[in-house]
This record gives sequence, C-alpha cells and structure tokens, in this order.
Amino acid sequence: MFHPQRRRFVLASLFAAIGAAHARSSQSATRDTSIALVLKNLPDPFTLAMISAAKVFQAHAPYPFRLTVLGIQSESDAAGQIRLVDTAIKQGVNAIVLAPSDSRALVNAASRSVQRGILTLAIDNPFDADALHEAHLHIPYVGPNDRRAATRVGDYVAHRLHAGDRIGIIEGVSADLNAQQRTAGFRDAMQAAQIEVAAVETGNWEYGQGRLAAASILAARPGIRALLCANDNMARGAVDAVRESQLTGRVLITGFNASDAIKPMIEDGRVLASLDQFAQKQAVYGLDVALQACVEHRGQDDLPDYIETPVTLVTKDAL
Repeated sequence: MFHPQRRRFVLASLFAAIGAAHARSSQSATRDTSIALVLKNLPDPFTLAMISAAKVFQAHAPYPFRLTVLGIQSESDAAGQIRLVDTAIKQGVNAIVLAPSDSRALVNAASRSVQRGILTLAIDNPFDADALHEAHLHIPYVGPNDRRAATRVGDYVAHRLHAGDRIGIIEGVSADLNAQQRTAGFRDAMQAAQIEVAAVETGNWEYGQGRLAAASILAARPGIRALLCANDNMARGAVDAVRESQLTGRVLITGFNASDAIKPMIEDGRVLASLDQFAQKQAVYGLDVALQACVEHRGQDDLPDYIETPVTLVTKDAL
C-alpha cells in the first residue's frame, strides 16, 4: 500500500531547492544525458498533454538532454509496457520516468532498470509499496496524493447531499494504486458525511466501460444520488448513462483530471466537479527531478520516496 506520509516533499519546496542547486551547479550535464519517458494510453488527452509539455520542457530545460517518449496504446497492456522499459534499458538511457500501467506487474522491469544503474522514477501511478519491499527496491513517486485529492472531490459532493443518501463509485483499473487511492478517498468523504456507498463498479479508466458501469449501478441501485468517477473518461460515460436513464439533474456526477472534454459539462451542470492534477505538468515534474539528479550525480537511494505535486478542485465557479 502507498503511504503518503513517508518522507514527503511538497513540490514547491523541492523546486526552490532545485533552483538553488541550478545556481551553484556547474554545467556538468551534456547532450549525452538521455531520459526515457514511458507512458500508458498514448491516445488519451491526459497522456498527450504530458507528452506535449515534456517536449516543451526539453526545449527550455536548464541543462540539455535527449528525450525518448515510449508508450502503450491502452491503460492495461502491462506486458507491452514491460517491453518498452526493457527497450529503454537496452538503449542505455540515464533515467527512466515511468507511468506504470500496473502498480505490481512493472516492479520487476523497474528492478532491472535500477540494477543497470538507471535512475528510475514513477509518475501518475505509484508502485505498490509491498511489492517494492519484497523486491528490496526504492522507486520514488512524483505525483499527487490521490486519496487526499479524491476526498476533496467527495467532500464537495457530500455538501450537496444528506446523511443516509446513497452514491456509487466508478473506479479505474483495480490493479492501479492510484485507482485504489481514489476509491479510498471517495469512501473517506462519504463515511465522514454518513452517506452510503451503495455500489462500486470498475470502468477501467475508459469512456465505454464507465458508461456500462454507471448504467449497471443506476439499474441495480434505484435512488442513487451521485456517481463519483475516478477519471473524466468514465465521468463522460456516466453522463450518457444518466441521460439514457432519464435521470439528468437528479444524479450528481464528478470526474477527475479536469480534461478539456469535461469542462463544458461542468459549465452546463451535467458534471458537478472534477479535480485538476495538472496533466500537462505531470511528466515535467518527473523529468525535472530526474534531470537534476543526473546533473548532481545522485543515485536511486538519494531521492525521497515521495515528491508531492499540486491539485485543485474545478467547479463551475472556477471556470
């Protein structure tokens, strides 16, 4: 299980330290410094935003480096992503910044990377702490506290409901630690407000599966007052399922990611809120940490377990 209380850095403080290090560090990095960014679900707008921002960062980084972007086409092709990590290892990169498609299945590949002396970081989805412990492996995670972020979304919904109301949760891939943490955060908020979590269905981060999950909850649990969705793709599916069930305006829907596709739905009220974790910066956060570590010749165990990145709640009033 991921424990955010472990040696946590707030990103703003980290970047201040990085800035100071930039000022006193020599130009020891060269264009031979190579970083591989290994992602999942390349067609997704969240991933495309990360790639675009990563390329901008490369162009304007304080030290030159070569960037290789690799990625699988879906959320759950762990075997394909393992092959991509092995490809990056064979290329002899200095660092790998990885968004794991599975919090446990990618541990062995990450271990091979570390054993080859390649600095390895996780972004977006942390590795499973128990799996890392079993492998005697330290992989820093650069990203948001998903449980706390989901609790913020849940609290916002809870203030519009009453004790005893029932809600449903549509979660991501069950093997993903960020999916588990978001579900836990939603549950935390509902428990605090004495609201019943009547159903939890998996939408696997996808629009179509999210739509089916929402339809299943609405059919099996009449009287559901809200659907809390662990990403915006599934929230869009929930919007359509609610409309098809003729429940628009009677069931609150929330998302997670604050994608461009969800914002019009927030503006017109079909979606109550989403959570912006700054997709366009997720990869940049990881690349910046990896690059600075390469510049300073820091090893895998020199980095903190967790470097927290910011989030913000997005509602109609905020648009």
